[in-house]
Amino acid sequence: MTSDQRERVLAAHDVSRETASALDIYVEQLGRWQNVKNLVGPATLSEVWHRHVADALQLLSLAPTANSWVDLGSGAGIPGLILAIAGRERPDFHVALVESNARKCAFLTETARLTRAPVTVHNGRIEAVIGKLAGADIVCARALAPLTQLLSWTEPLLKRGTVGLFPKGRDAAVELTDADREWTFARDLIPSRTDSQARIVRVTSLSRVDS
Repeated sequence: MTSDQRERVLAAHDVSRETASALDIYVEQLGRWQNVKNLVGPATLSEVWHRHVADALQLLSLAPTANSWVDLGSGAGIPGLILAIAGRERPDFHVALVESNARKCAFLTETARLTRAPVTVHNGRIEAVIGKLAGADIVCARALAPLTQLLSWTEPLLKRGTVGLFPKGRDAAVELTDADREWTFARDLIPSRTDSQARIVRVTSLSRVDS
């Protein structure tokens, strides 16, 4: 089943043989480190290609010319490390991975080394790191926090032209309503390719309601 998933995902995203091999290394590392540090939900490992790899890769199609990415709360590298692996053959492609847990940073650093993924791992809290990442094309975060909190963290970037891509589940509309109480922002709600009930919130401008 996992093999079938792999072939479908690789075909759908038209990755090179070298990138496919690097993604195989990522999946192998994820399984190995899962026994040491609970990186993802154990039940999702049997669907890793669909639930995690494909879910991350779909973001590339939403920003095909973006070379500078920031991934907040990177954890198991979803989506940031996977994006870096997929984009490593593009000149100047780079992903900043922000993660406060040192053991997860060790996973990210080692797996990036093995896959030759163009990343910088920032071991620190988002509030302490975000100001150093100005100028990024895209900021993303998956399964990290409600949208209102994500907008608060990413305000320094979004106010200066960075685009936000935030995968959300079935409660995306509720999170948007909550965020509207504090923020004024241009957004699109994009259907996910991997979950019919999920959406990706694309944010292209941001200001506080009282500003």
